[in-house]
Amino acid sequence: MSTGSALAAWLHGLDNAHLARVLLARADAVAPPEPRSVGEVADRLQRPRSVALCLPRLALPYVQVAEALAALGVPVSRDVLAGLLGVGDGADARGLDTALETLADHALVWPDESGLLHTTTPLRQAWNTPLGLEGPLARLLADTTSDDLRGMLVALGIKPSGSKQQRLAALLDHHSDPERVAALVARAPKATRDLLERQAGYAPRQPESIVFGSLGADSGSQPGARWAVERGLLVLDHYGYGPSRMPSEVALALRGRGWHAPFEPIPPAVRLVPVTPGEVDREAAATATVSAAHVSSVLAVCATSPPTRLKSGGVGARELTRIGRTARCDEIVVRVALEGAYAAGLLAHDGDHVSATEEYDAWVEQEPADQLALLLRAWWELPLSPSQARDVDGKALPALAGNPPCDGCVQARHALLTAASQLPAGQGVESSPALGPVIAWHRPLADQLPQDNTPFATVIRESELLGVLARGALSPIGTALPADDPEELSSACRRLLPAASRTTRIGADLTAVVTGTPAARLTALLDSVADREAGGTASVWRFTPGTVRRALDAGRTPDEIAADLAAVAVGPLPQPLSYLITDTARSHGRVRIAPATCVIHGQEPALLSELAAHRGLSELGLRQLAPTVLISRTPLVKTLAALRAQGYAPVAETADGIVRIEQAQRRRAGAPVPGPRRGARLPDGKRLKTEARKAGTPRSVDETALAARLIAAPPTSPEPDPYNGLPFDSDTEEIIAGYGTHLSLTDVRQLAHAIHDDRAVTIEYVATSGSRTVRTLSRLEFDPPYLQAWCHLRDAERVFAIARIHGVMPA
Repeated sequence: MSTGSALAAWLHGLDNAHLARVLLARADAVAPPEPRSVGEVADRLQRPRSVALCLPRLALPYVQVAEALAALGVPVSRDVLAGLLGVGDGADARGLDTALETLADHALVWPDESGLLHTTTPLRQAWNTPLGLEGPLARLLADTTSDDLRGMLVALGIKPSGSKQQRLAALLDHHSDPERVAALVARAPKATRDLLERQAGYAPRQPESIVFGSLGADSGSQPGARWAVERGLLVLDHYGYGPSRMPSEVALALRGRGWHAPFEPIPPAVRLVPVTPGEVDREAAATATVSAAHVSSVLAVCATSPPTRLKSGGVGARELTRIGRTARCDEIVVRVALEGAYAAGLLAHDGDHVSATEEYDAWVEQEPADQLALLLRAWWELPLSPSQARDVDGKALPALAGNPPCDGCVQARHALLTAASQLPAGQGVESSPALGPVIAWHRPLADQLPQDNTPFATVIRESELLGVLARGALSPIGTALPADDPEELSSACRRLLPAASRTTRIGADLTAVVTGTPAARLTALLDSVADREAGGTASVWRFTPGTVRRALDAGRTPDEIAADLAAVAVGPLPQPLSYLITDTARSHGRVRIAPATCVIHGQEPALLSELAAHRGLSELGLRQLAPTVLISRTPLVKTLAALRAQGYAPVAETADGIVRIEQAQRRRAGAPVPGPRRGARLPDGKRLKTEARKAGTPRSVDETALAARLIAAPPTSPEPDPYNGLPFDSDTEEIIAGYGTHLSLTDVRQLAHAIHDDRAVTIEYVATSGSRTVRTLSRLEFDPPYLQAWCHLRDAERVFAIARIHGVMPA
């Protein structure tokens, strides 16, 4: 009977309650379309994807039992499984029974009528080498030829039988006896013994890369491996490629009778301290209140000035720092708020920005408890760790980067709440990081972040920030979160979080203090007339002339500002604030600034009034500021032309009020372009590109003194050595000669002279593309091995490599 048929038969024999538990545990098996038979359910349960989703949700002992059954391969009894796990009586036996029941509820393991335990095919394939065992001898030798089996039996001193099946049975009989295998290995050469003991005791390794025509790195090429392969202690594939594999019978024999597969039915112990429910509630209320206020501040910043997305996606470190500085909270809070709000639909991508949605406008009007409840539900279901800031290589990760879903991150949160919920009543862990090993026990396949110094430190920190975990114990919020009941979670949040504050205390020091989380309208009012200085359990705003001026600029009157503040203040407004509003309003608007492209003025008010009322000039957008002053929204040239077209005779002025004289501009060509050096041509014979340059003032030369120096000097100068500096005239020449391998001594000195005297110079330059140009350079700055200069050919600042300069000429 196939595995699918056996599973279908077992499911068909279950009662309704047990079958319901299976369907509940494996919800993917009943996903639409709804299955119509037990056989269809069995087929769905055996999908590899279904098993891959199920395993990460199991605790450590259940995974250990599943791995042991996968290692045994064939259906076995409970006693055989217990022997492999080293389970006797007592707690271990009860733990094994619980594990088998749980695996059966997940339809991963089930017993048949004779009591043998069967496993699904995908479960057996979940591990390449379960327990470090690479498969039974019969499976590893299934493709081995009869002649190879005969050779193995002869090497073992066993008379080979006739057929292949008989020879394989004889070899299986020999290797199934641990004592005979141990005695055989004891007689092996030392290199073989070391290889076998090492391969039997270590965890499975990934296969090495295959090299065609030769053995793999872990195969018969290793010292001592050939002896083991000839006796069936190690097995190669039929073609001799890939790593050598050790049959499970041989591995178990070498590990000894005292070796057992790992089985930990009891979670690791943690140090506990007494804690009362009242202490937990107070701690959770304080942290949840601060978190609600911070989240509200972060989203308010995003609604006011949406963060810019990186070109690669996500919100980068610079934007996260800006948001955190404005909202006055840490980066971890910003990341949790952004990821949770995005998952809840409060934020969305808007081109190159992340902007608030219409759902945010409704959310911001809710009470803090309801606001936090929505973010908590989003956090609970997030398929990632929102506060993960570093990847495996230690590089910074952006927020809202759209990473692939991570079910292991979800399971880490579920394991945390499961571990905390199983703590004794009235007790909490002494240190929150101590929950890390317990989380690993409840979800051994959950993902741990590379940034965590202790196991699952990030998810523990997130739960403490949100008030899910307090004083090392589960808070009412943490108790309600796994129930998947929004109303229950909202009720728990309302019990811990106070209602939003709608009043503020305004002091004579020009500060406004709001305890708890301020209401949305109160926050908007105070943000419009004051600057926030602090947030958290109490928020503080400060009034200044600049903040009051900001409210006046927004169109509000002094009386409206005073009335709005008086409506939310506890008591009358302090006199200093009233004076501040009055004094700021008195000076507000005394000077006005109007946009104008150009100004029209004259000495005849009647003429200026005529221009302002002229229909033919309406397109200029004229506005009269004074009897003799008009402003125009049209540029000066067009305004001048329009007035002249209507028969007026205006004149233009410069910015300093001087009448501009209009003269026709004469266009002339520049100085002639200097030709390249004699013989300087491209390989194909074409002339070099040149540039126009300005004619410089010729340098005055004393010909008599120069002639005397030339006669006194040797007829030829020795070529200097760039490495000892002789006979260079300066360090600059020596450095240029070291890098400029294409330059002659004359070119080197010409370039060094131009650098020292800040003179223009013309060079032949070969770019990286191979194109050769002649360029005139000025404003030279020498930064070996580069030369920074103003290039007249490109009319811009450029950087030139000394090694690519092939010639130098005076400019």
